[in-house]
Amino acid sequence: MTELERQGANAKQAARRLAVSDTKTKNAALLAVAQALEEQAETWLSANAKDIAAAEEAGMKPSLLDRLKLTPERIRGVADGVREAAALRDPIGEILGETLRPNGLRIVRKRVPLGVIGIIYEARPNVTVDAAALCLKSGNACILRGGKEAIFSNRAAVEIMQRAILSAGLPADAVQLVQDTSRESAREMMQLSQYIDVLIPRGGAGLIHAVTKESRVPVIRTGEGVCHIYVDEDADPDMAATILYNAKCSRPSVCNAAECVLVHEKAAKAFWEKALPLLDTKNVQLRADEEALRILGDRARLAQSEDWDTEFGDYTLAVKTVRDLDEALAFIAQHGTMHSECIVTENADAAQRFLNEVDAAAVYWNASTRFTDGGEFGLGAEIGISTQKLHARGPMGLEEMTSYKYTIYGKGQVR
Repeated sequence: MTELERQGANAKQAARRLAVSDTKTKNAALLAVAQALEEQAETWLSANAKDIAAAEEAGMKPSLLDRLKLTPERIRGVADGVREAAALRDPIGEILGETLRPNGLRIVRKRVPLGVIGIIYEARPNVTVDAAALCLKSGNACILRGGKEAIFSNRAAVEIMQRAILSAGLPADAVQLVQDTSRESAREMMQLSQYIDVLIPRGGAGLIHAVTKESRVPVIRTGEGVCHIYVDEDADPDMAATILYNAKCSRPSVCNAAECVLVHEKAAKAFWEKALPLLDTKNVQLRADEEALRILGDRARLAQSEDWDTEFGDYTLAVKTVRDLDEALAFIAQHGTMHSECIVTENADAAQRFLNEVDAAAVYWNASTRFTDGGEFGLGAEIGISTQKLHARGPMGLEEMTSYKYTIYGKGQVR
């Protein structure tokens, strides 16, 4: 038995315990985790400093360094997130439906955990805690496989959490970390269908495509975010500029950040007069089509075909001029990743067409795509943002981390 198989077997045992654990016990474990993270913040920060030093030496770009870096404030935020998870309504055991059959059988459908959730993700140590907390609250065990860039941070976080979980009377194996960050460990994890019930990749398009292609474990695709802002001919230029600035610049490395702006040709001049000064404050690099270049001039460079499908994750923005709403809709259908799309317009008919016809997990009218988030949607937290249609779509909160089963009550009926 390999080390990963051993972890899988232990996770299966832990999942059986968690599935029948009551809400009070799970919440006690979560509150113990939150307290331990704050009390042992220096341990986590020290481990994170090793990751940061190695990343800087390797030349990691600033936007990714920001995702990797922990601070005392961020740790307090992570701990508060765990407390928020504890305060959420526990979905396990919820009765989803009940039927009394003519033969007297009472059939009840109730919510249950998925079991063992495997998560493969990149250099974001906060994900280690966020994912573990949501899995624990929803009665699932988890096996976490982070990137090598955050290995010291992840080890420290999992050790802190395991001790806290154990102190609350739940098995430490409810949360486990894959210590080997090589590609081989990821490939092995994708084959552990006898232990892992579902696999969730969180990261760039390359990681998600590889997991989807190679995994024997059922996969929930999350996080592919080539998100668009469409500035309609009836858009308010100031509103459009503000929405684009927020969607692109508030945190460009996250999956709900805008990567492409589509601008109606009749709105272009007025829009760019408002948008460019805002984008210039962050030195946003523009990759534009030929028509947009006639307005933007030296401020942009000519876009290449691959720019329309790139999740930049940085202060880079693709710019496309469109003739009408039809062209915008067709472009999004071709190049979007079914994550989050936005129309800015004062035309209610155009907006409703956009909302109805765009195939994405979240579709916005006059609001930033940055709101696609479990907390902002009132879910409390999220394990990721699903860009597929089965088994979940959009921000995945506690309910999306469950399945259901039928329990049938009889009095000796036979068929």
